[in-house]
Amino acid sequence: MADLKKFAEELVNLSVKEVSELAKILKEEYGIEPAAAAAVAVAAPSAGGDAPATAEKSTFDVILKNAGGQKLQIVKLVKDITGLGLKEAKAVVDAAPGPVKEGVTKEEAEAIKGQLVEAGAEVELK
Repeated sequence: MADLKKFAEELVNLSVKEVSELAKILKEEYGIEPAAAAAVAVAAPSAGGDAPATAEKSTFDVILKNAGGQKLQIVKLVKDITGLGLKEAKAVVDAAPGPVKEGVTKEEAEAIKGQLVEAGAEVELK
């Protein structure tokens, strides 16, 4: 017999895309309607108690909150990070708080944040 606790844990950790694929398989191969499968998948996270109901965020925006005391250094970094010209990079820094780079991976966002914070800027990830 299958380990039901492990099976329940796997169900709770399914992404929305995986739940959709599961519903399709259940309907096509076993004749079970997707609405019933979706109800089971939606009910499972709430039964877990501490399991988050939303999927983990995959893209992030790097927001420059404040350039700090080394504004010229921040402008140069923004220029290098974004590939903008010097004038455009200065405009991004002058417009703070505002986005430096949008829709990047968590790793890239953390790297950009690290560079800017090291140079003295205030940065947040959204």
